[in-house]
Parts: sequence; structure tokens; C-alpha cells
Amino acid sequence: MSVYLAPNGTLLTNSTSGWNSSSSTNTTTPANGTIISNITNIASSVSSSLSSTSASTPTSTSGAATVATNLSTKLSAPYPPTTAGLGGTPTTSLDVPIISVFLFLFIVGAITHMTIFKLNMKHGVKFVLSAVLFGFCMARITACTMRLVWSTHHSNISVAIAAQVFVQVGVILLFIINLIFAQRILRAVHPLWAWKRPLSIAFKAYYASIILMLIAIIVCSIQSFFTLSHNTRRIDRDVQLVGGIYFAVAAFVPIPILFIAYLIRQRTPVEKFSSGRFRTKVAVLVFSSVLLTLGAAFRAGTNFLPRPISDPAWYHSKSCFYISNFTIEIIIVYLYAIMRVDRRFVVPNGCHGPGDYSRGRMRDMNTSSADTLQGNDWRASRIEERKKRYLSSATLLGSEAGISEKMKSGREEWLQVPFEHPVTPPKEAGVAMDRRTKTF
Repeated sequence: MSVYLAPNGTLLTNSTSGWNSSSSTNTTTPANGTIISNITNIASSVSSSLSSTSASTPTSTSGAATVATNLSTKLSAPYPPTTAGLGGTPTTSLDVPIISVFLFLFIVGAITHMTIFKLNMKHGVKFVLSAVLFGFCMARITACTMRLVWSTHHSNISVAIAAQVFVQVGVILLFIINLIFAQRILRAVHPLWAWKRPLSIAFKAYYASIILMLIAIIVCSIQSFFTLSHNTRRIDRDVQLVGGIYFAVAAFVPIPILFIAYLIRQRTPVEKFSSGRFRTKVAVLVFSSVLLTLGAAFRAGTNFLPRPISDPAWYHSKSCFYISNFTIEIIIVYLYAIMRVDRRFVVPNGCHGPGDYSRGRMRDMNTSSADTLQGNDWRASRIEERKKRYLSSATLLGSEAGISEKMKSGREEWLQVPFEHPVTPPKEAGVAMDRRTKTF
């Protein structure tokens, strides 16, 4: 008799009548560790029966030893999951084409946001959130790559663990970005009390708590694959449930912040910052927050309704996985790039209190940048460039000292004309250039 332990926890025995299955799963939702315990019991019973059979049939001794060795190998850590996961196990026929498309989209998004960040830094604009969006895209590129590897290595549980961890890692960056946007809008609407130190500390503590909760979820997720303890698995599951709810709340928090900002009576005018209409900033933030909340709430809900790995529900399907994760996230990545949040939500460097947004304290920004609050600085910079070009041309034509005072005054008047005027030197009476000496 041959024995084989299937990946779904079913024990297959080959007798004279063919392959028979001894399923270790229940028709109802199993408790944590139940399937692993059943597999252990079946392994022990099969090993005992084969050992007793070997007393009457000496040739079965080697078979019993082989079965016991194979079962102990199958039950070594990391242990296979016992409940269905969102998206299931990726396959080469269905998942690889879909993941490849998302991989390409995230690569383009990473290039776009890093290009925006570099161009802003070149002009002296330090919008760090563009670099954070680049980091998010890189995390998603890694997650897609790990799922591609998992699709061809189904039996490698370590690859499956890594793929699930990277899916959980990236999305909190979008939560934190939206919270920062909401904080800036709140400070612009209510600069008198929104800049208070306790409120600023509360926001920073909330950002830190999101990161700590992510670390706790990752540790518990990995630990659940390396233990058979019922109590440990129960604790890990509780932490994962709390973390799912915590992330759903973090995705939703910007919406009540905006509601509070407009509900409380304003004592001062809105302190507008950066470029673009203020209502557009609010609309972008509300739209992205709603999408992130839907995705996070759906993922948290599936954790409360576990199913056996052999009997997944509709909400464990691949379409639900890709919509609630990658589709929502790629929409937000491109929305932030198209709507140019680097221009709409940028604030002057060194803001510490009320009035810093509206004063336009741009000491670290180049006046030629599109994000500057001074609308005509580009004209002054172009005039300076034209002065330099004209002076260099005058040097080629002759000595600067050879230019008459009358020509100098005419040149200065020409330099102050609008940029749209043709670039031709003024012609004044009594001033002409000697073509032989090339001097005035």
C-alpha cells in the first residue's frame, strides 16, 4: 500500500481497489490548527497500521518506514495554510498575464513619480511624497514578481509567504500620504488651532502606529506558518483581524477630517497654498480615500469569514483579489500623477505655524519653478537670460566701452519690452554700426 499526502491536507492511499482519499478537512469552517492535528493523527494511525502489518509481512517494513519519513517531511515547518486566502494560489494560465500587465503599469508609475521628484528637486522643490509614491510602486513591483514566482513554484511555501507579505506592505504608504494631505487641508482651513503642537504630535503618533501595526501583522502572518500551537495561531489570527480593521479605519480617516474641517465655523479665511483650486484638492483626496477604504474594508471582511482551503468562497476569487488590491492602487498612482499632486499639495519648506502657507515662504524654491507662488518670476528670469545673451553679442561685435551712452539707454529700454516682442535691437537716430570696424 502507498500513501501520499496531498497539498490540501487529503491523505491518499493506494490499495488494490485504487486510490482512496481520507480528507482531513471539515465541511464547516475549521478552527485554527484542526486540519494539521487531523493530519498528524492520520499519519500516526497509518504508521501504526503499517508497522503492525510488517510483523506478518516482512516486505512491508521498508514501506512503513518510507511513509513515516514522507509524512514527517510534509509536516515540517513552514506548514501549508489550512484556510483559503484572497486570490488563492496563482496559476500560469490565468494569473501570469494579469500580473504581467500590473507589473508593467507599476513600472511606468514608478518611473513617472521618480521623474517628477527629480525635476522638482532640480528646481529646488522638495516634495518628498513623490519619492514615497515611487517606493510604493517598487513594493508593488516586488509583490507582482513574487506572485509570478509563486505561480511556477506551488509547493514552495516560503515563496508563498513572501508574496503575501509584500502584498500587505505597500498599501500603508497610500494611507499615510492621504493623511498628510488631509492634515495640510485642515491647517489651511483652520490655521489657528490646526497648528497646535498636541494635534501635530497626534498625527505623528498615528503614522507611527500604522507602521507598528503593519510590523505586527507581518510577524503574526509568518509565525502562523511555523507553529502548530492552537493558542499561538489564535493570537496570530486576532492580531490579523485587528490589523485589518485598523487599516480600514486609516484609509477612511481623511474623510471625517475634511468633514470636521468644513463643519467647524471658520474664524479666518482659508489659507490657500500651492497651485490649483482648493475644491479640486478636496475632491482628489475624497476620491482616493473612498477607493482605499473600499479595498481595505473588503480585505478586512474576508478575514472574518474564513473557509477551508478546499472550499473557498466567492470573495476569495482572483477577480476580487486583483480589484481590491492592484486595480484600486494603480488608479490612485496614476490619479496622483495626472492631477499633479506635487503642485497641488506642495507647501513651503520650513512651515511651523499659521500664515506660513499664505506668505509664500519659498526660500528653498527656484523662482523659475512652476510651483512658486510668485506668478511673474519666470519673466524676470527670461529677461536676465536675454541680458546675458545681448551682452555676449555686444562683446563679439566690439568692446563694451565703445557703446555710446545713448545706445546703452536704448538697450536698457529694449530689454524691458514684453517677452512676446521680436528680439531686435532698437534703431535710434544718429546711432549706427560701422560695418568695417564692427563697432558702434
